[in-house]
Amino acid sequence: MMTLSLCMIVRNEEKVLGRCLDSIKGLVDEINIIDTGSTDGTKEVASKYTDRVFDFKWIDDFAAARNYSFSKATKDFIMWLDADDVMVEGDYDKFAALKVFLRDDVDAVSMPYILAQNEKGIVTQSVRRNRIVKRSNGFPWIGAVHEYLEVGGNIISSDIHVVHQSQKTGVSTRNLDIYEKMLADGREFTPRDLYYYANECVDHKLHERAIEYYQKFLDTGEGWVEDCISSCAKMADCYLALDDQDGAVDQILKSFKYDIPRADQCCRLGFIHLSREEYEKAVFWYEVAVNLDYEAAKAKGGFLNHNCYTWLPHLQLCVCYYRLGQIEKAIHHNQIAKAFDPTNRMVLYNEEYFQSLTEREE
Repeated sequence: MMTLSLCMIVRNEEKVLGRCLDSIKGLVDEINIIDTGSTDGTKEVASKYTDRVFDFKWIDDFAAARNYSFSKATKDFIMWLDADDVMVEGDYDKFAALKVFLRDDVDAVSMPYILAQNEKGIVTQSVRRNRIVKRSNGFPWIGAVHEYLEVGGNIISSDIHVVHQSQKTGVSTRNLDIYEKMLADGREFTPRDLYYYANECVDHKLHERAIEYYQKFLDTGEGWVEDCISSCAKMADCYLALDDQDGAVDQILKSFKYDIPRADQCCRLGFIHLSREEYEKAVFWYEVAVNLDYEAAKAKGGFLNHNCYTWLPHLQLCVCYYRLGQIEKAIHHNQIAKAFDPTNRMVLYNEEYFQSLTEREE
C-alpha cells in the first residue's frame, strides 16, 4: 500500500486546526505542519498530533510556503488541506479504499471541495481540486495568491469530499494587499493573477476596478474556460451593483461563446427580466436553467452554484407563472422546488398561499 503525507501551512489557526487534524489523523501516515508566523497557540495544537512542525518566514507568497511544506514530505504521496478544512466522516471508508487503489502509475487525485452549505447541510457551492499528488513528480505550486498545483499525467477523479468550514468573519484584505503590493512593485500579472485580483476587488466592492481586470484577463485569451465564464458572470454582478442592467446582460450573453450556458447565468438573465416585469422572457431563461444537465455541470470542475441547478429556478418560475396568471404551472414549479428543498421558507410560504387561494375558491 502506498503511504501518504499530509502537508499544511498555517498561521493563527488554534481554533480550527485540531478539528481538521482530528478528521484526517487516522487516514494519513505523516503530518507536516508549516507555521508561517503564528502568535497564538497554533503550534502547540499541532504538536499534539505530530512532531513534524516547521517554521517558514512569511514572504507574501503562498506558493513558496506550499512548496516548502511539500519539501518536508517523506511518503509516496502528498495531500494538502487548509486548517479550516475537514474530511467527511462518511467518506472514511472511501479514503481507505483509495489508499489501497493508489499505484505508482497514479500522478494525482482530485476531490470535490465543498465551499458552502446551507443550514440544512445541502451543498450550495463547490469546486474540484487536485488534492493528492505523487511526491516523486515534484509538482510545483504556482502563484503568490490563490496558488494552484501544476499537475499532469494520470489524474483520478475521486468522490471523496473535503469540506471548508471557516469560522472567520468579515472579508480580509490580506490577498488584496498582496496584489496591490505586486502592482506597486511593477510585477507583471499572469492571466490567473488578473482573474483573482479582480475577484478580490469584487469581494471589497471595487466594482469598476473588478470589471477592468476581468476584461484584461479575458483579453489575454489564455484563461481556463471555466474562469472565463466566471469572469463574465462576476462582471454581470458588478454591472448590476452599478445599476447597469444592460451591461450585465451583455456580459452574460458573452459567456455563452465559451461553452453551453451555465444555470447561474440563465438565472441572472431570468432575474433581470423578472425585475423588468418581462415575465415571458424570464420564464424562457429559467426554463433553460432547469433543463441543463446538472451532472455534466459538476463534471466541468469549475465553481458551481448548486442552487441554480436545483430549487432556485423552479421557485422563480413559480413567481413568473403566478404573475402571468398561470396558477397551475406556478403551483407545479413550487412543488418541484419543495422536492429539492423541503424546508425552504419561501417555498413553504408559497404553498400556504396557494392553499389559501384554493380554500377561498371552494
